Amino acid sequence: MSNHVHLIIRAKEGLVLQDILRDFKKFTSKRIFEAIASNPGESRKEWMVEIFREHGRKNSNNTTIQFGRQDNRPIEVFSQDVIAQKLKNLHNNPVEASIVGKEEDYLYSSARDYFEGKNVGMLTLEWL
Repeated sequence: MSNHVHLIIRAKEGLVLQDILRDFKKFTSKRIFEAIASNPGESRKEWMVEIFREHGRKNSNNTTIQFGRQDNRPIEVFSQDVIAQKLKNLHNNPVEASIVGKEEDYLYSSARDYFEGKNVGMLTLEWL
């Protein structure tokens, strides 16, 4: 999706999922901001960079940039049925948004991996 991410994740024993999410958001927001700010072909970068900086100045958690929301919307997946339902919803999201016609056609999704029955996408999956 162009403006949000859905993940089905878990923390390894001894790690805290909240910390992993925080670090993931911090890393990706910095990289996306850098990509926008340094792209000479991005015609909207001046006003986008200023918006990110303005929101960063207003946020007590960080003082430089604010890219994205501070909160998460976690849903505990406590059974195989719930996992299957959430995975189906996650895969169908780009279809519902009219980005692709079929789930497996969305490049940034594990749907293609599940459709092919093997790791073919951008990340190596741990199969659910």
